[in-house]
Amino acid sequence: MNEKKLLIIGLVWPEPTSSAAGTRMIQLIELFLEEGYQITFACAAAKSEFSFNLAAIGVSEQTIKLNDQSFNEFISILKPQIVMFDRFVMEEQYGWRIHQECPEAMTILDTEDLHFLRQARQKATKDGLVLKDEDLFNDIAKREIASILRCDLSLIISEDEMNILQSQFKIDPSLLHYLPFLEEEITTTNQWLSFEERADFVFIGNFLHEPNWHTVQFLKTEIWPSLRKQIPQAKLNIYGAYPSQKVLQLHNPKENFNIMGRAQNAKETIAKHRVLLAPIQFGAGVKGKFIDAMQVGTPSITTTIGAEAMKGNLEWNGFLEDDLELFVSKAVELYQDKSKWLIA
Repeated sequence: MNEKKLLIIGLVWPEPTSSAAGTRMIQLIELFLEEGYQITFACAAAKSEFSFNLAAIGVSEQTIKLNDQSFNEFISILKPQIVMFDRFVMEEQYGWRIHQECPEAMTILDTEDLHFLRQARQKATKDGLVLKDEDLFNDIAKREIASILRCDLSLIISEDEMNILQSQFKIDPSLLHYLPFLEEEITTTNQWLSFEERADFVFIGNFLHEPNWHTVQFLKTEIWPSLRKQIPQAKLNIYGAYPSQKVLQLHNPKENFNIMGRAQNAKETIAKHRVLLAPIQFGAGVKGKFIDAMQVGTPSITTTIGAEAMKGNLEWNGFLEDDLELFVSKAVELYQDKSKWLIA
């Protein structure tokens, strides 16, 4: 019996302790391992000390080169039945070589989030404009949609993004598969820290991701000055991998605004805090920070964009607020009112 072979071409080596994207990739790998696939993860990027040890879970690791014939030789020997691209830029780089050497291989695109949607929202925020449908048709959209059309199947993490692709871009539903984060059901809350055992506000997010950096700036300039006046004893602790010098310069203990750097364990870190603050102004996909917060019983306050495609018809575990003043007042309310905190 022939072995089922899956080749994953990664933009970076997965770092589940650094980003939700890294967590997502490990979830996908584990899903295919459970289905009996022999997996090879190939990547041209350099590893870091935080790269996940794929070999430890039975995944072969292969370093590849950009724009090099050696990749063709590698895949002609491997002969994978399925090839999964980690974001559309990897399909652009290697997809034509896959079709050349392994024309029968099924190709899957893991979009992570829709890059063109995130970019359009970022531009609208920067320009102080309301996003219009026509703003979605940018240069990144041309590339990302072309990549989706070249692949046999694309994994979409958000129902909202599924709707955009089908309604705005008329993508055939057969080319799309809705696959959110693959999380275990919360079966017990006995280990959650109580209201009294928690203190301070928290934000967490990889600083290589532009929406996270923008959110921290927004917290620093628009949210925290007002919030701190109302709860002077509270701190806002900012966690995230790869903080740049401009991020570190925001550190100000006198104002109780603390840049803490990388969290060794995101869930454990969030669990110690009373409220997660995330006034996200632009972005796309599903935000891993909110899933982590839900799993440890930490209420959050975010925007409608922040919570996009995450709550369905259910109430948010905290508050959704786009108005600046109301965001601050809800943060005070949730931090100080135990009864509302418990409901959230």
